[in-house]
Amino acid sequence: MDKVKIKEVFDSIQGEGGYIGYKQLFIRFCNCNLKCNYCDTEFSSQTDYNEYCPRELADIANSYKDIHSVSLTGGEPLLQTEFLKEFLPLVQKKIYLETNATLADKFSEVKPFIDIVSADIKLESATGIKDTLKFHDKFFEACKGTETFAKIVFNENITPEEIEKCCQIGTKYNIELILQPEMKDDMINVSTEFAVSILDKFLEKYINVRLIPQVHKFLNVR
Repeated sequence: MDKVKIKEVFDSIQGEGGYIGYKQLFIRFCNCNLKCNYCDTEFSSQTDYNEYCPRELADIANSYKDIHSVSLTGGEPLLQTEFLKEFLPLVQKKIYLETNATLADKFSEVKPFIDIVSADIKLESATGIKDTLKFHDKFFEACKGTETFAKIVFNENITPEEIEKCCQIGTKYNIELILQPEMKDDMINVSTEFAVSILDKFLEKYINVRLIPQVHKFLNVR
């Protein structure tokens, strides 16, 4: 198996979504198939990366004894499914996948090895990317049987139509929706009043919704 490019490997506190506060080992893969307006992560494979074969990376992951799970993040980890199919069976920890939820077929290839899916729902109003919802629908269909929640980054441009479509996805697949206000540096980019009003608009249509900002930025951890 060829080696894969990894931007960084580090342990820290999960600061987003339904598993906030758990200590995880983060494996950040290079490259992504999307380019969101709000993305603040440097995951290019052009510079500053290391290369690992599956066994090398698994040995590193298994050496951490005090973590809840291994977070596959990026970038988009599902771009490396061939690597993951060899790597994941070697890891003796829970596997937590952070994904942009657009690559359903690739997810299906590694689904048996994934314990938890943190899947983004990409809003055009926040990302600048059109027509992702059709990919999300197929992705959440593929996730059936695996613990899954959806994370939705939003800003002041979120539309009633986007709220409606997100709630339809939540209802159809019975998944928790976690609203995450867009951040600028370490500050929330919308007012508290606006964020709460958006939560209320979601709750009018679907009850299983929470509002959680990026807590790791307040804790000043990676």
